[in-house]
Amino acid sequence: MALLLLLNNLPAAGQDEIDIQDEISYPLLERLIVIAKANYPTKKAFDTKVEIAEKGMKQARLSYFDIFSFSYLLTPFGSSQAINPNQLSGYQFGFFVNIGSLLQKPTQVKQANDLLQVADFEKNAYLLSLEAEVRQRYFEYAKTKALYRAVSKSFLDTQSLAEDTKYRYERGEITFDLYNRALLERATQQQSKITMAANILIAKSRLEELLGKKLEEIR
Repeated sequence: MALLLLLNNLPAAGQDEIDIQDEISYPLLERLIVIAKANYPTKKAFDTKVEIAEKGMKQARLSYFDIFSFSYLLTPFGSSQAINPNQLSGYQFGFFVNIGSLLQKPTQVKQANDLLQVADFEKNAYLLSLEAEVRQRYFEYAKTKALYRAVSKSFLDTQSLAEDTKYRYERGEITFDLYNRALLERATQQQSKITMAANILIAKSRLEELLGKKLEEIR
């Protein structure tokens, strides 16, 4: 009870309301999403898959020309008339169409188009997943910063309490047990502050993993 009375008599340094919204910047969040989509290696891999599918689609369309073939034969004038009077002399041209390939090409083009659509779908699905992950890690980073501010203010309170109890203990106004509890509370809050500071670094590192650069470079 005496410890509670001491806390109530302290200045309200740590009683200000802590709001996570103070740590969130939505314009910054949108920039982070754009940067992640541009830099994250997995996204680049999906871009490459789409490019390969687009090339396959172009090749499938151009392969229609493979159906047709052209040839010519030159028979010198008079060289074979004595052997085969019915054989023609001069240039002989031929134009051929591969019916089997002609029937297969529409299916091949459709398959190439389907592969391109699948690549686009996979890329778009990944971009949505990446955007959600950036938001989640950014909000986690903001949360840890807000918690650190709250713990820091609480530590200031316990620091003031420890100093006040030390002064009162030296004057004989309170017992050693009460003074010791105030010291333990200060040590606990100090440990919480250190833990939250480490959590900020971890959350920041996880966010920067998606961005491919430091947050300081973006701001």
